[in-house]
Amino acid sequence: MSTFLPVDEQMDLLEKGAAEIIRSTDLRERLEESRKTGCPLRIKAGFDPTAPDLHLGHTVLMRKLRHFQQLGHTVIFLVGDFTALIGDPTGKNVTRKPLTREQIDENAKTYTDQAFKILDRDVTEVRYNSEWLEKLGFESTIRLTAHFTVSQMLERDEFHKRYNAEQPIGVHEFLYPVMQGYDSVALQCDVELGGTDQKFNLLCGRELQRHYGQRPQIVLMTPILEGLDGVQKMSKSLGNAIGINEPPAEMYGKLMSISDELMWKYWVFLTDLKQSEVDSLQDEVAAGKLHPMEVKKRLARTITAGFHGEDAALSADENWARMFQQKETAEDLEEVAVAYADVAGPAQSGPSETGPAEVWQIRLPKLLVQMGLAASGAEANRKIAEKAVKLDGEVAESALVTVAALPARLVVRLGKRAKVAVIA
Repeated sequence: MSTFLPVDEQMDLLEKGAAEIIRSTDLRERLEESRKTGCPLRIKAGFDPTAPDLHLGHTVLMRKLRHFQQLGHTVIFLVGDFTALIGDPTGKNVTRKPLTREQIDENAKTYTDQAFKILDRDVTEVRYNSEWLEKLGFESTIRLTAHFTVSQMLERDEFHKRYNAEQPIGVHEFLYPVMQGYDSVALQCDVELGGTDQKFNLLCGRELQRHYGQRPQIVLMTPILEGLDGVQKMSKSLGNAIGINEPPAEMYGKLMSISDELMWKYWVFLTDLKQSEVDSLQDEVAAGKLHPMEVKKRLARTITAGFHGEDAALSADENWARMFQQKETAEDLEEVAVAYADVAGPAQSGPSETGPAEVWQIRLPKLLVQMGLAASGAEANRKIAEKAVKLDGEVAESALVTVAALPARLVVRLGKRAKVAVIA
């Protein structure tokens, strides 16, 4: 029989970073019951293998799973290998292109290994929803869908918008929330985790559990994590993601490119720092006791170390400092906002199998003019040929510069003048 912490202590950890819990009183009640009986709660979060790699946005839920795990509850990492055949319509204004079974199986191969960078492999229950959904059969599927109406489905934001805009909605897309809901029935879940954009799907699980005589699961939702652009949801397809398998230097560099405002959200959702500790850091920055750059470097080290180890994170930190803070400190220089469209290089033929999702090239002469470091393109080209231009402390060898992601920060020096380009 397990021994659990007092409910107040458990709730303190579980409520950290939660956008909404349906309902907190029910979660508290079930935690109390768990303490009395010694039986752990069953917690699940599902991940569809629609791409081969997970990114930091996925780890927000995994970290919350780990919180439950640290408290002694049973955590289920659900690989949606069957629901991936449909493709989650969440956040989509068009029907997803179906994946083949071969693509799904290939993507799923690495999911668990990546998840175990956060979760405890020895006590994590890994399940695949093809276990029960493949066996459901057409008759059982019909009976399952009979619990919902078309009007209920059209209440979902994505479907409602597409219907009003007269955009196609595939009948199979209506099945997705039903299938996800049935996962909760099959696993007899006490709690399901998901992003706020998953609310409709999560509530379907509660509805179906009632129909099957189970207590409806508690739904715990976390906010959507914005990607490097600070605007849209982190997504590899949008080119604003940080993959958890990316090399330490690349991960560190991308984290250093985020805005100061977004940095605080990353502290809350991508680290184990308590909310009070994050608040304390913010207070120190506001009071001028800490520079935002130092706090961001600490964040980048913390996250990189979590996936690659302390030595790799320290090495990435030192390399970044050599590149960006040699001879001048970036935060002491004037920042110039530059629109990528104004300095964009030639279109690329496409990424390689091992390369980034997109290649971002910048025409250095245009950048120098935009920043006021050169009066004309001709002058800029001459200075580049004379090796008089430095980028992040290194002599610019070409008029074309490639950056790993947008937004990007470059320390640009021409002679004795230097500025920081913030390209977005």
